[in-house]
Amino acid sequence: MSGVPLLTTTATVMCPHGGMAVLATSNTQAMVRDSPVLMLSDRHAITGCAFAPGGVYTPCVQLQWVTGALQCNVQGVPALLQTSVGLTLNAAGVPQGAALVVQTQTEALAL
Repeated sequence: MSGVPLLTTTATVMCPHGGMAVLATSNTQAMVRDSPVLMLSDRHAITGCAFAPGGVYTPCVQLQWVTGALQCNVQGVPALLQTSVGLTLNAAGVPQGAALVVQTQTEALAL
């Protein structure tokens, strides 16, 4: 079984409507090339979402992760992988769709 790339703060993650996640973490211990590894408990702001169903502007404003690594923890919390599932939420906390991991590092892998 081969590993999957870990997500770090240098990854590119978007909402399904073109908004960009602002990736930040409280992790200061696990790094890949000086970039902190993201954790399942991290929440990220989303900027630039244009979601307007029926002409009503209800943009994604936050990204909440729901799955992480099975065998890799950071500070006791599952690390995030390229295959981790994140939900994008509007200001009322209503899910708007799944986050899209567009780009990530490929040197450090985990399960």
